[in-house]
Amino acid sequence: MEFENLTSVTEFILVGLSNHRKTQILLFVVILIFYSFTFLGNLVIIMLVLADPRLHTPMYFFLTQLSGLEICYVTCTVPQMLAHLLSGNGAISFARCVTQMYLGLSLGSTEALLLGAMAYDRYVAICQPLVYAVAMDKWHQLQLSSGSWAGGFLLSLMNVACTLRFPFCGPNLINHFFCEMPVVLKLACADTRVTEAVVFGAAVIILLVPLSVILTSYGLILSSVLQMKSAAGRSKAFSTCASHLAVVTLFYGTVISMYMRPRSGTTPDSDKKIAFFYIVVTPLLNPIIYTLRNKDVHGAVAKLLQRVSWKKKG
Repeated sequence: MEFENLTSVTEFILVGLSNHRKTQILLFVVILIFYSFTFLGNLVIIMLVLADPRLHTPMYFFLTQLSGLEICYVTCTVPQMLAHLLSGNGAISFARCVTQMYLGLSLGSTEALLLGAMAYDRYVAICQPLVYAVAMDKWHQLQLSSGSWAGGFLLSLMNVACTLRFPFCGPNLINHFFCEMPVVLKLACADTRVTEAVVFGAAVIILLVPLSVILTSYGLILSSVLQMKSAAGRSKAFSTCASHLAVVTLFYGTVISMYMRPRSGTTPDSDKKIAFFYIVVTPLLNPIIYTLRNKDVHGAVAKLLQRVSWKKKG
């Protein structure tokens, strides 16, 4: 049978976060503020790294990749959610829903892999400093970065293709605020147990493999840092790694709870709450966490402000 002949659904209806009109307007304002600060915060990080030669290092190269990814990640989901909150109508076409599902899954998967690459970079910098310049030269940076993007998009393509082989002929009401694959898969008019197993397997690869790299890297880093004689060196290493571990904990904790727990034990409301955290909140916190205690970034900001003040005086 052909997919087109079995699928009669032309659009889905996203229930969203609330059906109450005043609550929708309040959520629109709050989420718009979150989105604006997320976009601007990550954009500022990219601009600072590009403008300051002192930040042209592998660590900040990966940070700009993460910031650019976060901008894309929130932009593929949040504007649509804002439009639905403002209009009070959650209708979304089938094609648009599939596109959003693929982009959201791809960018989230890429972030998981990129966080693993960032942990490897910190391991080499702290535990293998003599070979760091060679091990993390421009070519290796590009390899790790492009591998993360390619891996995220290719594995997600496989998952979405598995989802789309099912017909969607029945209900079109999605109790969510965006088209997320596990939720859309529930509406398929067929037995999806095998596909759910495939999705779970892909989640193991895309989440647990990078997570194991991260945990191993930071275990070795901790061992190396504790052996340092310099208190200043230990403090700097801990400060750098603490920000990365905070981002990893926020991202992996919420995504694993969404994609790697039994679907029978989940409720639509809990799915929405978890998704809201890693779609809206975490991308906002990332630039804050990375810059709050980062002296290099503070220095770049001060240098930029000095340039602006000199231009005004001139």
